Amino acid sequence: MKMKIAFFLGLLLITNVSFADLKVGFVNIPAVLEKAPQAEKAKKRLEQEFSPRDKQLVAQQKEIQGMDERMARDSAVMGESERVNMEKNILNKKRDAKRAQQEFSEDFNVRRNEELGKLQGRIVEVIRDIAKNQNFDLLLTDGVIYASEQVDVTAQVQQKLSAMPN
Repeated sequence: MKMKIAFFLGLLLITNVSFADLKVGFVNIPAVLEKAPQAEKAKKRLEQEFSPRDKQLVAQQKEIQGMDERMARDSAVMGESERVNMEKNILNKKRDAKRAQQEFSEDFNVRRNEELGKLQGRIVEVIRDIAKNQNFDLLLTDGVIYASEQVDVTAQVQQKLSAMPN
């Protein structure tokens, strides 16, 4: 990123373009993501899609916990084979639960990344549109340490995203 900016600034010096003639802006992408109505809609879609599996995992954990409690409470009065069978059963259920939790996490992360990718694509479109329509020479996003309010176009991006259909 620093190399790109240095290259751009060097190119400007070579072509004798005055810095006063430049129109530069900045967009705070995390702030846009935080306030975008599309982000809230995506979050709700993910919750709706993954809620049944999450409830199933919680029920599975409760079942295992109940079995563990029963084992701790009744193991002294159980026969050897009954206790061994119950230990195996608990171990198998814990393995299944762990596997299901890992699959859930992986699936959720894939879907979250898909939704985030779509939203980031829309944000890039909006930023490019603003840059073209307002004749910006350079719009920066990441790696900016300071940007004055005069060059910050984050609010414009947020307004345009809010006006877009979800």
